Order: sequence, then C-alpha cells, then structure tokens
Amino acid sequence: VQLQASGGGLVQAGASLRLSCAASGRSFSNVFLGWFRQAPGKEREFVAAISWTGRNTYYANSAKGRFTISRDNAKNTVFLQMNTLNPEDTAVYFCVGRPINVLQTNPSGYDYWGQGTQVTVSS
Repeated sequence: VQLQASGGGLVQAGASLRLSCAASGRSFSNVFLGWFRQAPGKEREFVAAISWTGRNTYYANSAKGRFTISRDNAKNTVFLQMNTLNPEDTAVYFCVGRPINVLQTNPSGYDYWGQGTQVTVSS
C-alpha cells in the first residue's frame, strides 16, 4: 500500500486543519489505518487509528475531544480532522497502515507509511 498524506500547513492556535491520506495498492478496506506524529527532537507518537470498516476509532489522550479520524473506503482515503490546535501539536504527521485489524500504538507495528505532512501551530 502506498500512502500519500496532505493537508498540513501553518495555522494559529485555536484553528483547525484537516489532513488527508490517499492510498493505492492493495485493498484499502482491509487496511487498519492510523496517524502518528513526530515533533523535532522527539520520538514518533501515536495520534489516532481506525479499524477496517471505520466502526472503531482510537485516540491518544492528547487527541481525544479535539481530533477525529475517519475513512472513506470508496475513495481510498483516511482523514484526520484536527480542531482547537495548539503549539504542542506542531509536528510532522504521518499516515500509517497495517493489514491486521487490531490497534497498535507502537510505530513498529505498521507496515505502510506515508511521507508525512508538516503541521505548524503558532501561538
């Protein structure tokens, strides 16, 4: 599976952004999808994930209540709606995927990685 993330940018604190990730390759509907992020000098951290059908979603504590992950299997796309952004959300955001339909919050558990999109939140 090839993943292509987009939608990052520079915004002010309190603003919203919607990240998209388009997939190609194997059957998209059988790929467990997620988002990770990596801030400068920090390790990659789990942000959110979604099951094959979209029925189950999972969030890091930092994302709960502000971020929403969703997917459109007909369009082979996964989204991350991010609201009420703050400077601590500044990072490169990666969309990821794995064939096993089980939550994994360790980045090593994902087989497919997009190239990342930069999100910068100014105070």
